[in-house]
This record gives sequence, structure tokens and C-alpha cells, in this order.
Amino acid sequence: MIRAHLTIDPHFEVGVVNRRLFGSFVEHLGRCVYDGIHEPSHPTADEHGFRADVVELVKELGVSTIRYPGGNFVSGYRWEDGIGPREERPRRLDLAWHSTETNEIGLDEFATWLEKVDAEMMYAVNLGTRGVLDALDVLEYANHRSGTRLSDQRVANGHPEPHNIRMWCLGNEMDGPWQLGHSTAEEYAQLAGATASAMRQIDPDLELVVCGSSSAQMPTFGEWERVVLEKTYDNVDYISCHAYYEPKGEDYGSFLASAVNMDRFIEAVVATADHVKAVRGSDKSINISFDEWNVWYQSRYQEVERITDVDNWPVAPRLLENSYSVMDAVVFGNLMISLIRHADRVTAASLAQLVNVIAPIMTEPGGPAWRQTTFFPFSLTSTHARDVALELKLDSPTYDTELYGAVPLVDAVATHDANGGGTTVFAVNRSLTDEVTLEIDTLALGGVSRAEATSVFDDDIHAANTLEDPDRVRPRQNTSVDIGEGTVHITLPPVSWTVLTLE
Repeated sequence: MIRAHLTIDPHFEVGVVNRRLFGSFVEHLGRCVYDGIHEPSHPTADEHGFRADVVELVKELGVSTIRYPGGNFVSGYRWEDGIGPREERPRRLDLAWHSTETNEIGLDEFATWLEKVDAEMMYAVNLGTRGVLDALDVLEYANHRSGTRLSDQRVANGHPEPHNIRMWCLGNEMDGPWQLGHSTAEEYAQLAGATASAMRQIDPDLELVVCGSSSAQMPTFGEWERVVLEKTYDNVDYISCHAYYEPKGEDYGSFLASAVNMDRFIEAVVATADHVKAVRGSDKSINISFDEWNVWYQSRYQEVERITDVDNWPVAPRLLENSYSVMDAVVFGNLMISLIRHADRVTAASLAQLVNVIAPIMTEPGGPAWRQTTFFPFSLTSTHARDVALELKLDSPTYDTELYGAVPLVDAVATHDANGGGTTVFAVNRSLTDEVTLEIDTLALGGVSRAEATSVFDDDIHAANTLEDPDRVRPRQNTSVDIGEGTVHITLPPVSWTVLTLE
């Protein structure tokens, strides 16, 4: 039997687990909005056309903040198209996803939907084809109480109270050549800095997110962050990170170790931000908004789904509707472990996306909604990760990977609730073939009287939940937990994600 050892001491804190770590992302892309959250003809639809079954699943998922309306979409978006009488709203070409945008859902409708799911809006402004004035206009419309043309327009549109959006993204992935308005770091920094400064004249307490690199593999990674932060540091609070992972062929060992890449990405951005802080002699630290992350089979999109026909601009096409396996869920859960492990600096995150598009929730028009395998690590982590993340001592055997070298078979993080006294361990076993017995030293916790574990695993690591079999994969109670004198032992199945609560 392979063994790993974990030591937990509640005195060694990393940082508070901000509830915004459990954010998500809704973009006007594919069937995320239309046929996803909004389907007026659905049997469960409410008076606004929102699917009640989706609302209930989003609440169960435990999402806190939702980034909107993009994504690549936002760089060509005219926010005013989505307000006012629906019959007067224009249809537009969406160049980002080669689709037609009907504008049936806009800022006001999305704010109404957020109230139903009890989540906070994180709004992205268009700095691709627009700029400072547009950002000021949408901020005034959304947040100013009344007495101006734009705020009174919101009131007339049925929203007398301001939306009070606190977090604002200054554009999206402006380092990417695929982005409308793609620019150099210097050009983007100048625009983002001017926009941030202007927005703070309306509300100095806004929380502003400046664009970092769209992935750690970008040729400008690192230098982009340095240049952008040097020019915007005083007026922003966060810098964004984006990362997606998929297996390369059958290199499952590297895929299961994807969180190693996320760890390195985060630590590199923190180092760059702190370098700029030191050079400027600033007392302020810039935190990370990891506002796009997920398992995404991008090669499938590029090779199969991408729409290129100049005469075909469909409404809400089926795009990026990945079916997630048990192995995907384990990688996904490990990425959440990475985010929590860096809770001192990663204080906001957005799972991309929420419904139908690379999503934990899937729907069928006129039919059911169901949970993908990735739903479970998110919902259980959102439920059980409380108070502070702890710095752990983990000793684990390693295995060799093609992409990352030798990596631990077991990865883990723990959170501790000092008031409630509970501790939760989140762990993955990356082995494709072997169980691992994880021995947890709990002496510093002052004794453990109860331990319960739930795991996501299956004999078939490619098993998935589908329309035909929506409950094929479910979390299972892990009955291998054994409480000893100052220790807890648990067996982690091959390719598994586990949450273990200790009291």
C-alpha cells in the first residue's frame, strides 16, 4: 500500500478563504444565457423567462460572484443594446463567437436573475472597441441612484434601486491576438489606467480588476503584468489570471497534475506584482482575481465546433458543451485546492462557465437540467471551505510527468474554522492505478472525535453524466476513515477527489 503523510496545525494560517473564490462566469456565448439560464417556453420558466430548475442548481452549487457579460464577447458589446423595451433592442453580430446576439437579456435582467440565485455581479466593461466614456456610462446607469439621464433611464426601465456593482473588470484578455481591440501592454495599460481613474471619480470605493495574461503560455507573460501594473498600480485592486487545462493525447499523468501549473502561474504573478510594489515603495498589495479557470477541451472547439461560415450567424449555437468525466472532476477539484492554497493572494475566482458552456450544469431545451461531474467538487468545496486556509506539511511519493517532472501523487489543502472548531481536508490521489493511504497528524487540533469523508471516483475514469444517464456519477461516502490517537487514516481511491471533515 502506498502511503502519504499530512500534518495539520491550525496555528499556521495562509489566509482567509474569501467567499468570492467560489465565483463563476456567465458569458453571452453558445447556450449559456439563451436555453441555459433563460428559456421562456420551458415548463419551469418564471415570469421573467428564467428556468427555475437552473436557479435551484445554481443555488445548490454555492456560487458567490458571477462575472458578466464576457469574456471575449464583451470586447464587441454595446451595453445599451441590452436595456429598455425588448422589442426595440437590436440584433447584432457577435464577432467573438460568430453568432447573432438578440439582446433579450442585458444588465437589468441579469441583475434580476442574480437576486434569484443570491449572487453578486462582477461586471466587465468593453475596452476592446470602446473606452473610458462607455465605462463611465454603464457605471452611472448601474450604480448612480437617480437624477441623471442614465440613472433615470434605469429607474424608468423598472429598477428604482441601483444595482450597486462593486467589482469591475477593465476589459478582457487584451493581450490575446484573438481579442477585438487587441493591444500591447503599454497601450492597454494607458487605457485601463485612464478608465480606472475616471471610474473612481464616480465611486472611489470600487474594486477594479486589470487584465493580466490570458494564460501563462503567452509569449508576453510576466512582462505584460509588469508593464500593466507599473502604469495602473495606484488605481486597481486586482490583476486577473486565466487558465484552462485539457489532456494532451493520453498523457493523463500530466493532466492530473494540472494544479502544479496553476500553482506556478499564481506564484509568478504574485512575484511580479510584489516586484512592482517594491519598486514603487507602495504599502498596497495587488491581489489576484483568477476570473477564468476550468477544464476545457479547446482542441475540440478549434477542430470541430468553431463556426467559420460567413453566411451562418446562428442564435445560441451549441458551442463548448464539454461532457466532463470523473478524471476531469478530479483535475477540477485539484484546481480548487490550488486556489485555496493561495487564499492570501487569490481573493476572487470565477469558474468559467456556469451553464452549458464548459459548465457544471447542463440543460436540454424543454427538458431537464443535470449536474456534470465537476459540479460536485465545486459544491462540496463551497459548502465546507470555511474561515482560513492552513499551511500544511505534506509528504507524498512522487511520479514522473512529461510536462511537470516529478510531482506528488497526493495533493491536499485544509481549512479551519476557529470559532466552530471544524477542520476540512480536500485531497486528490493522482495515481491512475493505486490506492493511497493518507495518514493525517491531528495532534495540533486537540483531538478528533468525528471524521466523515465523501469522494468522487469511479472504476471508469471516463464515466460522465449525460442527458440519458444524468446520475451515472455521484459523490460517494468514503467508509475507509479510521480515527486513531492523534491521527486519522483514510484510503484515497485511484484518480479521486475527497473532502474530509474533522471535528
